[in-house]
Amino acid sequence: MSLDAVPLLRMEGISKLFPGVRALDCVDLEVRAGEVVALVGENGAGKSTLMKILAGAHDKDEGRILLQGREVQIESPRRAQQLGISIIYQEFNLTRNQTVAANIFLAREPRLRGLAGWLGFVDRARMASEAARVLERIRAKIPPDTKVGELSVAQQQMVEIAKAISVEAKILIMDEPTAALGESETEVLFETVRALKLQGIAIIFITHRLEEMFRIADRVVVLRDGQRVGALPIAEATPERIVQMMVGRSLQEIFRKESVAIGMPVLEVRGLTRRGAVEDVSFTLHSGEILGFAGLVGAGRTETARLLFGADSRDRGEVILQGKPLSVSSPVEAVKAGLGLVPEDRGLQGLVLKLPVQENIVLATLPRHSAGGWMDRSAVARTAQDFVERLSIKTPHLRQKAMLLSGGNQQKVVLAKWLASKPKVLILDEPTRGIDVGAKAEVHALMSDLARSGIGIIMISSELPEIMAMSDRIVVMHEGRVAAILSRSEATPELVMAYASGQQRGVRNG
Repeated sequence: MSLDAVPLLRMEGISKLFPGVRALDCVDLEVRAGEVVALVGENGAGKSTLMKILAGAHDKDEGRILLQGREVQIESPRRAQQLGISIIYQEFNLTRNQTVAANIFLAREPRLRGLAGWLGFVDRARMASEAARVLERIRAKIPPDTKVGELSVAQQQMVEIAKAISVEAKILIMDEPTAALGESETEVLFETVRALKLQGIAIIFITHRLEEMFRIADRVVVLRDGQRVGALPIAEATPERIVQMMVGRSLQEIFRKESVAIGMPVLEVRGLTRRGAVEDVSFTLHSGEILGFAGLVGAGRTETARLLFGADSRDRGEVILQGKPLSVSSPVEAVKAGLGLVPEDRGLQGLVLKLPVQENIVLATLPRHSAGGWMDRSAVARTAQDFVERLSIKTPHLRQKAMLLSGGNQQKVVLAKWLASKPKVLILDEPTRGIDVGAKAEVHALMSDLARSGIGIIMISSELPEIMAMSDRIVVMHEGRVAAILSRSEATPELVMAYASGQQRGVRNG
């Protein structure tokens, strides 16, 4: 790859103060045309603040920004866009009831010529044609007249990219772009990123997934506590070195499985089936065991969890909890029986984001904290404070709204909610998605503590290093069926992926 001598972008000495917090302290960043720079660091390290300054959403307090050697002032998102800087946030900014073309050119719709254009009439044929051209540029096979609400998450990601480069972006910022994507969808995104590199677009890629950084980035820049602590060409970087720079701890401390005695079967599943979703799923979970569920998107892992938790009804199959048949028709019944589910999307399904931390913690156990239709607020506060201390939840007070916490602390609140219900079986669906490596280490340590207390844990994860490190056994699913159950000693990344992708055939039980 040939890179220009003069950086396309250079940010020098960028500082930002918020009330009581120095979010950025004299941070430098440079990116060249046709280069992918991974920007990594724990939550609160300053990544998003730095990018919001570049995108015009925040003003800088100190420092300067140069584009192709010329100093520029970026006082608004519109000015950033005019300078060729586009940002794709983790939460999509699309209107679901409008077409793909309308979203790509939102607020920039081409007008008809003449009087009709002067009156504000949109040239829909030209808009569709130009949208098709932009989509073709990123190799996205999406009809421009499709409603966004009909698209998959991966396709919506492509629309966001098309929208960003349709303004002739020279610099594209991608904030956790793979957070909601599976392995195959992520590879499509990476192919798109590689195509944009060849077109000379500079890409700043924010990610918590270290393995992605090594697959797509040319360089990595590490922030910690609002400061730049280092930058490396990807060829000189190692996961151990990057983690050490980010959090001051080794990789072994992040993915550390503590040895716990495995007890008697706590959950037995036989022939669990829901037509079109899962077929003949069988496995056994023991007390104190972490049973990992691996598989590609659409393999049926989340669908299995929903069936166990009563969120969906099963067509057939048998579930036995501590030796007794279990038949639940709703999550309420599942909770009463002793099951807990930390869902994949904590924002939509795990939390009520506008409610305070203490109310979120007792959501699954409200009857225990109320009498005669009145909530015992002192009991709620005691329970919430207990879990805030036990799980080291970082919140200024119990009345803090959940939406204002970091991703890792939000996940701890969800875990606290289910631990308050004293479950016998806890299902964790993508328990560390979208949280930094330090928070991951804390969640993993908590999982080991729960297993030690005798809880049986089902962990669904799309991160293979997490599956390999934290599981006592691994259930590998493929197209709605159990392809293999592997013991910790026999499982290898290659074997897990072979079964998950269907390359390895024949059900295997370890």
